[in-house]
Amino acid sequence: MRKTLLAVCLCVPGVVMAQAPVSGLSSSGNVEQRLEQIERMLEARSSAQLEMLNQLGSLQQDVAELRGITEEHEYRLEQLLQRQRELYQEIDRRFSNLKSSNNQSEAASNNYNNLEQVPTQTDNSSYSPNLSENDAYDKAIALVLEDKRYDEAIPAFESFLKNFPNSTYSPNAHYWLGQLFFAKRQYDQAKQQFETVVNDYPDSNKRGDCLLKLGAIASEQDKSADAKAYYEQVIKEYPESTEANLAKQRLNQ
Repeated sequence: MRKTLLAVCLCVPGVVMAQAPVSGLSSSGNVEQRLEQIERMLEARSSAQLEMLNQLGSLQQDVAELRGITEEHEYRLEQLLQRQRELYQEIDRRFSNLKSSNNQSEAASNNYNNLEQVPTQTDNSSYSPNLSENDAYDKAIALVLEDKRYDEAIPAFESFLKNFPNSTYSPNAHYWLGQLFFAKRQYDQAKQQFETVVNDYPDSNKRGDCLLKLGAIASEQDKSADAKAYYEQVIKEYPESTEANLAKQRLNQ
């Protein structure tokens, strides 16, 4: 009996056609669900990629800030070392001046009755015998190294150069003016002072640092080719100096 029913059902076309719509609806529902799942996966992936890009941008910004802080610390350390060197040089110069003045006073006392025979020589040709000149330079340099009154030091050095244009301290005065203008980011004025030392005083012990500062100014003004040329000049002309090592570091950067 069951076999007969099954045979009848299989042979009747209406029974087969009645089952077709149910199978089609089930298949359509699966496709829509799959599409929704794919859309959700794509949205989740896009969100994840966007989040990763945001994190990458944030990391790049952090790295840039850290690099800027490192460069600032290197610059401050460089300036501190330079000030220490200058302070030692000024102490040595003042000691030599004092010693020279004492020697001259002793000689004048021994030859009081014959002034024509008093020697006028100094121990070091880089030190001026003009007391007014020494005093003017000492006051200007003290504003920088001791009092830290940088704004007042600028007119003091300018006045010194005007009153003593041929002074043995002229290259130092130009150098310090350049440093003061550089610290105030007045790069054109600083460049003029550093170039004066480089071009007019080839034997100055400040010349190497002036070339280095000219490279830094060119870099600040987005003149990369000029900055590179200055740094290479420092390395070529002062290969064993601190300035040459700093120039190499900046070229590598």
